[in-house]
Amino acid sequence: MEFKHIPVMVEEVMDLLRCEPGRTYVDGTLGGGGHGEEILKRTGPDGFLIGMDWDKEAIDEASKRLKPYGNRTRIFRENFIHLPEILKTMKIETVDGILLDLGLSSIQLERGERGFSFRGEGPLDMRMDERKDHTAADLLNALSPEELERILFEYGEERWAKRIAKAIVSEREQEPIQTTESLRRIIYRTIPKRFQSRRIDPATRTFQAIRIKVNEELENLKRVLESGWKVLSKGGRICIISFHSLEDRIVKEGFRRLEREGMMQIATKKPFVPSEEEQEKNPRSRSAKLRCAERI
Repeated sequence: MEFKHIPVMVEEVMDLLRCEPGRTYVDGTLGGGGHGEEILKRTGPDGFLIGMDWDKEAIDEASKRLKPYGNRTRIFRENFIHLPEILKTMKIETVDGILLDLGLSSIQLERGERGFSFRGEGPLDMRMDERKDHTAADLLNALSPEELERILFEYGEERWAKRIAKAIVSEREQEPIQTTESLRRIIYRTIPKRFQSRRIDPATRTFQAIRIKVNEELENLKRVLESGWKVLSKGGRICIISFHSLEDRIVKEGFRRLEREGMMQIATKKPFVPSEEEQEKNPRSRSAKLRCAERI
């Protein structure tokens, strides 16, 4: 299957990053290389891109896409939290811009064997980096009811967290929960029919919560906002595209704290959102919010 991830708000991102020739930029969520290629186009002939992603399929696809740019780019299969160490090995002290696009790619959602989606049957995996030890199934079959409830409530904002957690524990006592379809059926049985929204699939929040836990997504984002920004040069900018309220809240509060501390200046007083035209062309962009801050 072709790797697809249509880059979101490309023009807005490029304008905010102020892409210029001779500068060094980081795409910490390289994906299929859409944003990364645009950065390289706008920073030629001597701009440099460091691309990072912990998904092997993304790295393979981006490497092919960016091959024509030769030694103007270096690609690493690492999570963006490891940027400071990577820069150290490259003997680079600072960079001029950082981009994080926190959205899932189409292939992650559409390939059943990755286990991210409830729309097709597959193993309950959900690891963005398949080198990680614990899958979604491992967590679902091992965590206490209280911890499951907390994860569903905090990471999925699921109002039926307690009921779903109890149902998961009851089910796994009979047989381990191993597939996306098994989990989806538990959720459908547990949430009362009259509260099952037609607009949002009843399984959405639970799958989101478990994916966030498996990949430690919010913890990684917090780490970047606590210390990862320090690799920016003075005047350098960090752009973050989030896709749900939990991420956006962390970014907003993180930028505000850094501004209060005199470290950063917020460049987007309100988040940028995709135009109506972009939302029509790419429906998955609808929930995207783009925020940017500048090191001072």
